[in-house]
Amino acid sequence: MPQQSDPSEEVRIDKWLWAARFFKTRGLARDAIAGGKVQYNSQRCKPSRTIELGAIIKVPMSYDLIEIEVLQIKHQRLSAPLARQMYQETAESEQLREKNAEARRLHAFHSPKPDHRPDKKQRRQIIQFKQQ
Repeated sequence: MPQQSDPSEEVRIDKWLWAARFFKTRGLARDAIAGGKVQYNSQRCKPSRTIELGAIIKVPMSYDLIEIEVLQIKHQRLSAPLARQMYQETAESEQLREKNAEARRLHAFHSPKPDHRPDKKQRRQIIQFKQQ
């Protein structure tokens, strides 16, 4: 059974993002926060910022910027299912993420990737075509 978060417990945002499994190391979390990629309540923050319950955090995830609400405060890195219980993604963020994924999927349909690299003869033909 997971431990309940103690309201008097103070946890830095870089440590919380690492514990919630948004970043593989605390160093990566610290660098993202210091670089301005993570927002705490719609403001830029420092890695040493203490996190509060109910705070809204924007975190970059691959191609998207997801917006989450803090539900639990823990300083230890937990298993993925337990870490997922520490936060909840907002409905607007989920809709925007799905919309962007659909747009990327449709864009990939119009720019297909070749099955293999061109061989020497095909490369020469490509160069000749480009020089025309």
